[in-house]
Amino acid sequence: MPRLANIATVILVAAAVCAGCSSNPSARASGEKKDGEGRAVRVTPSVMGEMARLVVVSGTLAAEEQVVLGSKVAGRLAEMRVDIGTRVHKGDVLARLEPTDLKLRVEQAEASLQQARVRLGLKPEGTDEGVDPEKTSTVRQARAMLDEARSKRDRAGQLFEQQLIARTDLDEAVAGYQVAEGRYQDAVEEVATRQALLAQRRSELELARQQWIASELKAPFDGAVRERNAQAGEYISVGAAVVTLVRTHPLRLRLAVPEREAASVRAGQPVSVRVEGDLAAYLGRVVRLSPAFEEGSRTLRVEAEVPNERGILRPGSFARAEIQTESGHKVVIVPASAVVAFAGIEKVIVVQDGKAVEKPVQTGRRVGDRVEILKGLSAGEQVAVQPGNLVGGQSVTVVP
Repeated sequence: MPRLANIATVILVAAAVCAGCSSNPSARASGEKKDGEGRAVRVTPSVMGEMARLVVVSGTLAAEEQVVLGSKVAGRLAEMRVDIGTRVHKGDVLARLEPTDLKLRVEQAEASLQQARVRLGLKPEGTDEGVDPEKTSTVRQARAMLDEARSKRDRAGQLFEQQLIARTDLDEAVAGYQVAEGRYQDAVEEVATRQALLAQRRSELELARQQWIASELKAPFDGAVRERNAQAGEYISVGAAVVTLVRTHPLRLRLAVPEREAASVRAGQPVSVRVEGDLAAYLGRVVRLSPAFEEGSRTLRVEAEVPNERGILRPGSFARAEIQTESGHKVVIVPASAVVAFAGIEKVIVVQDGKAVEKPVQTGRRVGDRVEILKGLSAGEQVAVQPGNLVGGQSVTVVP
């Protein structure tokens, strides 16, 4: 029993201590507002600034050029110098075929050309191809035989008139002349044929050299490798795809502008472009407009050119574009978070003499986190940012 009495005594003492603590004002929660203290709000002044008229549309970035490069000659791929993502400049070697066979073809064509030059009486080495047929050995020999046959015919004719030879001797001399004349014509034609053969051998040499040069696949423009279509050691046929190359600067932005906005869009207007996952804005300009609307969607096809020197933007990306159709003019601007809408009525809350004052406003365009105020607010008024459930007449305290 004494033990139970002691326990009861301890409980009574603890209850008394707790009652004393709750009655002490200094023990109240430190976060409780003091009497006369207003609600803390952040404010910003409404400003007079410029806000351009924009058409906001979505689109897709595309490469200005995309080509699948193939080989002009067949052969085994000896070297592949690029891979996916490799950036190249115009004239850079992307791949190279085994050149041995092509080099031998060049040497063979050079030998054939030299042979054709010698047959025409030219030096084996040289670029001159003009030949006078009368100065070639073949034609000179045929000319001499023709002159001799003519002389025999003429003498035989004179002797026949003097009745010194028989008719058969004259006929034989005439026939010999005709044969010599035919041989002369054949010689002239032979020289012309050799000249044509020389031109053919020259073309064959140039073709062999071009094929040798084509054994190196070169970039036709600055860009980046989108796809690698072949591997080193693989046999490549004529026209087979080796590398897919895209031009990454500038990029082409394809947009579909609604019919109601299309009338204000013109070539040359600036465009601000943003892509998913990138907070930066990239500037471009409108360069092309379709002459007709898409009947199904009632939109106008518009293309803009977007510089991409550093290669940050990628073809195929989804993009959101803002086309500036009119230059900016002075308007009252507030943060978008300062505008409160309820039951179709928009308002802002300004701070005047420590009190919240509601002001109905008429808003205009929204650009990013800024809103144009057409009516109801003047520049310089202190507007509450993110007012929440703040109401007019409530006491407020401005905080940084």
